[in-house]
Amino acid sequence: MTANPADMLTAPSILDLLRLERLDRDLYRSTVLFDVPFALYGGQVAAQALKAAGDTVPDGRLPHSLHGYYLRGGDAAKPTLFRVDRDRDGGSFSARRVVAVQDGEVIFSMSASFHSPVVDRDHQEHSAPRTAAPDLLEEWRPVPNLISIDVRVPPQPYTDPVWPTRFWARSAVPLPDNPLLHACVLTYVSDASTGLAGVAGAGTHCGPTLDHGVWFHRPARMDDWTLFDLQPQTTAFGLGWYTGRVHTSTGDLAAGLVQEHIFRAGANRHPDAAHFTTRFPTVTSVSESRSE
Repeated sequence: MTANPADMLTAPSILDLLRLERLDRDLYRSTVLFDVPFALYGGQVAAQALKAAGDTVPDGRLPHSLHGYYLRGGDAAKPTLFRVDRDRDGGSFSARRVVAVQDGEVIFSMSASFHSPVVDRDHQEHSAPRTAAPDLLEEWRPVPNLISIDVRVPPQPYTDPVWPTRFWARSAVPLPDNPLLHACVLTYVSDASTGLAGVAGAGTHCGPTLDHGVWFHRPARMDDWTLFDLQPQTTAFGLGWYTGRVHTSTGDLAAGLVQEHIFRAGANRHPDAAHFTTRFPTVTSVSESRSE
């Protein structure tokens, strides 16, 4: 199936994207291809890898963490093979490793852990940031290959970013009551921006992603609004690192994430860089109100 992601009405949905073809035990293949001059979107391969891993664990076990490494640039116009290794199935936890392959080479690798949720103490140290409600904001399309995702950008906490470090997102299509699928959609969105945009000043740029980690704390329905809040932490030795939190529309902390990029001096030579020039207002004297 080949699609033009610029046409949101006729393009396949996020459900199609996460519907993998099972070729053999623990071997899957993507079925949606994009005939576009852009590299394979990192959030797509991560979400599909998590879906492949999740399809091999015992019923009732949900992802609680993943860590992935982007090893080579992928081609959006080619299918990706996902090979799952079943490292362990314990009494409550399952560990999986996944490699994503194109043209015989590994483009992405992931370790993921799943567990059977238990009812226990529920505590959240910090509240969700106060920001404008998503229904009051205009839509933003962050990357060409991000399909079926409605993104709204409030005023930003950092000065003049090309990429927003705070944004609302939800699936534009209804999603079934499948917690694994919602975790995969959250993973898909988690690579849509960067927390380093606010620190990339004159003479520096944020390059491709190297590795990406997500911890799933509480269930989040991704066909409802979720708030992604990204914070730059450090840049050193040609690398940049940031953290992020994902809250539900009611303020529950659904997930935490970390990501590391190449961070270099000089102009950005990433082939997709010229396509992303939208800028957003920063938080100055804007009155904010959190969505109820």
